[in-house]
Amino acid sequence: MLIKFRKASDAHESEVTPKELFLNRRSFMAAAAAAGGTALLPAFPNDARAVFTNLKKDPKFQTLEKPTTLDGITSHNNFYEFGTGKTDPKKNAHTLKPRPWSVEISGHAAKTGVFDLDDILKPHQLEERIYRLRCVEAWSMVIPWVGFPLGDLIKRFEPTSKAKYVAFETLVDTEQMPKQKLPILDWPYVEGLRMDEAMHPLAILAVGIYGDDMPNQNGAPIRLVVPWKYGYKSIKSVVRINFVEKQPPTTWNIQAPGEYGFYSNVNPNRDHPRWSQARERRITGEGGFKALIAPKIETKMFNGYDDVASLYTGMDLIRNH
Repeated sequence: MLIKFRKASDAHESEVTPKELFLNRRSFMAAAAAAGGTALLPAFPNDARAVFTNLKKDPKFQTLEKPTTLDGITSHNNFYEFGTGKTDPKKNAHTLKPRPWSVEISGHAAKTGVFDLDDILKPHQLEERIYRLRCVEAWSMVIPWVGFPLGDLIKRFEPTSKAKYVAFETLVDTEQMPKQKLPILDWPYVEGLRMDEAMHPLAILAVGIYGDDMPNQNGAPIRLVVPWKYGYKSIKSVVRINFVEKQPPTTWNIQAPGEYGFYSNVNPNRDHPRWSQARERRITGEGGFKALIAPKIETKMFNGYDDVASLYTGMDLIRNH
């Protein structure tokens, strides 16, 4: 198995956050507080963002693998709303305005409506979970996400027995996301999970990385993270969560049904039609170009998260890709 879990006493914050970044952030916040200037603090209304200073760190979701640097995580992205190149999102995502933000909850549920993101976050204890992100282009990262279990949110809105799937939708706003003016994809970006997948404790809604707000280019202000699936399944900048009875459409299955299925589980035994999925290149964010030509490592089934295997018992995972 790919992950080796450590005891809580072994998980040190300095091993996750680069020391200089951690100290600089704490010094900055202390100086702001001493000056009485709340304008210098992170831009998040009300009290919800205060939980970033008291993150839960369950040892089940830590790893001995070294996380990718913050610069690496924020400089090498897929976010087609800001361009198709890996560096385009960092250059172009400044136009996204993650506040104010609302999320519509709809479909087969007892409680539906449009909710301010802060009201969605307040009841939840945010956690730092170190998960791998695996992309079909055969690269991967190790990312310290900040978020909360998707299943906890689902329970709050009380889906009915008709809700067999959870569908997600990204913002459509051509001023904030200029590349939506182009027919790169069939906008909006949409994704979906089977209900039992959505309720699995590994699936989270993330609102930050490295103990701070989610950067625009990584899917601010809220995105899905499903660590046993390929990264494109983890939809960014979510504005709608819909409980539906039938399997919902997903963007890449619409775009190229022969290449991308609904499930999108990491499966080294099923090659993409244009490249092998058996190996991957870990992007560390260190060493500049050298990080992109590092030796490849073996890809693990379900990205190494064996706990989810029971979700797919009896399924043909080559056909159901």
